[in-house]
Amino acid sequence: MSAPSTTPRPVAANSGDGSSSARLSPRRDLAPSVWPQLEPLLPQVTKPIQYVGGELGAVVKDWDAAAVRWALMYPDAYEVGLPNQGVQILYEVLNELPDVLAERTYAVWPDLEKLMRAHGVPQFTVDAHRSVRDFDVFGVSFSTELGYTNLLTAIDLAGIPLLAADRTDADPVIVAGGHAAFNPEPIADFIDAAVLGDGEEAVLEITTIVREWKAEGSPGGRDELLLRLARTESVYVPRFYDVDYLPDGRIQRVVPNRPDVPFRVHKRTTMDLDAWPYPKKPLVPLAETVHERYAVEIFRGCTRGCRFCQAGMITRPVRERSITTVGQMVQQGLEFSGFHEVGLLSLSSADHSEIGDMCSGLAQQYEGTNVSLSLPSTRVDAFNIDLAQELSRNGRRTGLTFAPEGGSERIRKVINKMVSEEDLIRTVVTAYTNGWRQVKLYFMCGLPTETDEDVLQIARMAHEVIKAGRAATGSKDIRCTVSIGGFVPKPHTPFQWAAMERPEVIDNRLRMLKQEINSDRSLGRAIGFRYHDGEPSLIEGLLSRGDRRVGAVIRKVWENGGRFDGWSEHFSYQRWVDAAAEVLPAFGVDLDWYTTRERDELEVLPWDHLDSGLDKDWLWQDWQDSLSEYEQDDCRWTPCFDCGVCPSMDTEIQIGPTGRKLLPLTPVNGLKLPTGAQQ
Repeated sequence: MSAPSTTPRPVAANSGDGSSSARLSPRRDLAPSVWPQLEPLLPQVTKPIQYVGGELGAVVKDWDAAAVRWALMYPDAYEVGLPNQGVQILYEVLNELPDVLAERTYAVWPDLEKLMRAHGVPQFTVDAHRSVRDFDVFGVSFSTELGYTNLLTAIDLAGIPLLAADRTDADPVIVAGGHAAFNPEPIADFIDAAVLGDGEEAVLEITTIVREWKAEGSPGGRDELLLRLARTESVYVPRFYDVDYLPDGRIQRVVPNRPDVPFRVHKRTTMDLDAWPYPKKPLVPLAETVHERYAVEIFRGCTRGCRFCQAGMITRPVRERSITTVGQMVQQGLEFSGFHEVGLLSLSSADHSEIGDMCSGLAQQYEGTNVSLSLPSTRVDAFNIDLAQELSRNGRRTGLTFAPEGGSERIRKVINKMVSEEDLIRTVVTAYTNGWRQVKLYFMCGLPTETDEDVLQIARMAHEVIKAGRAATGSKDIRCTVSIGGFVPKPHTPFQWAAMERPEVIDNRLRMLKQEINSDRSLGRAIGFRYHDGEPSLIEGLLSRGDRRVGAVIRKVWENGGRFDGWSEHFSYQRWVDAAAEVLPAFGVDLDWYTTRERDELEVLPWDHLDSGLDKDWLWQDWQDSLSEYEQDDCRWTPCFDCGVCPSMDTEIQIGPTGRKLLPLTPVNGLKLPTGAQQ
């Protein structure tokens, strides 16, 4: 398949004097809506409502009154992207500024993409249906690397050059963020900048820089703006760094190519979450989405130290939101949105120091209503009968997912998942005896040092769960779902040096596991089995630990039709394998070099110049401890292990208890039930 044709780009006015302002103003100040061209296409596509906009909570501001204009994207379909907490927070933070405008855009499905190309309709925002190319900043939040091809589609549909080096002052600055931005090297050719860490304060700083640069007449053009961003030492601008390689393909060094750029770029850490109670006005979708609830992040960060978990490592330290702020956010969020479910979010929600009082207070506040509570992320050893009773007080029991991650005690020591089988049995029995009839157990396959037996132990554990549930309840109406994900080594974790397992090995272990689960038909009938095969994980591994040379693979896959690679029905393993085989040999490397090869201690990793706060020597020692099956405690409750985050980032662990209670709250208009939830 040939490369997709590029959407015709508007011709920018040029005064001939090289000034950026002369080229920016005539086009961007107009920003016409593309709705008249888009609307006739919508009856021809699936789920057209996802492109319409107008949701409760959406904001449309006066284009001409804005000094800085942001287009924010979660590079997936509307149904996945709209509930994304990070984008919603930034959308609200930016739109609260009187002279700033922020709108949202999402990946369009292939059926609409085809029509947009045929009719010359550019990538648009759902708020006012303006062309993404008309904005000053195009911010893209990546939670997974498999969204990279969708980024290229959006850039191309917008009429923006794919390569950052080809862009002019008339193009928006493309800024990547999210967890995957902690190694943005595979997309370094396509983005202008990347932000590491928390975005609330970062987007405000970027906005200030853009505002001042524009007010001064855009001196020095695009290059000067990017230089000002880079000088913050918390915005990474790839064009200002050169990468040298050794003859064997490894990186020799990554160094600035100009003297006024920092050698290392540091992550942003937002402290005092109570000062950032967002979202205050959550977006309420018009179309069905993967999550329809009011979500409150009750704390950020995790110090449990699971060695596979990038999110836990890069978001350190723990910062709790106070119980009183959580209560106020829930009250206001439900009043505004009318949602019937409250999700208390974090990497391990039951670890909040006041989770018991929080849940009991919220359950009491909304008792007798149809508002339910959920803890989407619950550690096995933190769930107890009190939590179970509060979560089910209103008679609605949301899903419960527990993540032992490994089937055997040995592999759980390797990954530092300090959960015993006794903990798991006790926890699921608590759930079953409090009215739940189904729980989900999440495991990983392909972990370092893993054997067939480690994986088969998952079946035995699932059998024990069913037997214990039946014994405790006296009922056979007990089920559990075993869900298996493929392990992917991630940057800034102790496993960043680990080799990946081959897909055929993963798939064989999963076949053996399914047979073992069904070896006892009485128990097997009560156990659901869901899994991701090894092929997508291998490609995610290529992208997560790749360097700039992988960008050529991404582009080749995209040119050959790659879209929505996070969706099994759209993902093509062969397309990625073929692209890697075509592109990488010219660099003296191949797909296995990036994935199934173990790194040594002294190898320069593609992200070493990007500072997450974690000391590389500490990560290496933790990698060695994992091979020795040595467990590390949670530093919230024990002496500091010197991971490096708190001193290097000038941060500290912020936890309760505050000693306060959630109640009494004063509901709006004196109603116990939020008005939106009465419907």
